[in-house]
Amino acid sequence: MSFNLLQQHLICNGGLIVVFGVFFQNRAARIRVGKGDKPLTYEQAHPPHQIGHRKGWLSQHTSNLKGEGGAAERTTEDVFIRRFMFGTFHGCLANEIVIKRRGNLIIVCALMIQKLPPQKFYFLIGYSESLLSHFYKCPVKLEIQTVQDRPVYKYI
Repeated sequence: MSFNLLQQHLICNGGLIVVFGVFFQNRAARIRVGKGDKPLTYEQAHPPHQIGHRKGWLSQHTSNLKGEGGAAERTTEDVFIRRFMFGTFHGCLANEIVIKRRGNLIIVCALMIQKLPPQKFYFLIGYSESLLSHFYKCPVKLEIQTVQDRPVYKYI
């Protein structure tokens, strides 16, 4: 994170007080421009302020609506699901995971790289669905698509 630092000295009752003012620049979650050889996915290529315009939310649920509760619980559940999927399918995730909640059903959508044999993918999908269903006490469905290699949206 880059920032400019402004330092001021105040003399008060014979003592010296140092006051720092920090001015942050708006560079959060942006990918730095390189030589044109760094591949980016669609999610990485668009900055966060484009959510709702060019890209969508990675977690879809109704807890953030007015009068609804449970937003914090949904966020922690989403973090757990993302970490669980990253650990279970280590090195196979090609893009970000999208989590959708429809009533009592949790749908996890993921794009995977074909690094494992199909039998192992089927086993890991069934294992993940049954374990997450047991943890959350509701049906969990995985929607998996496989690709040969990571999809590249553009290079920077």
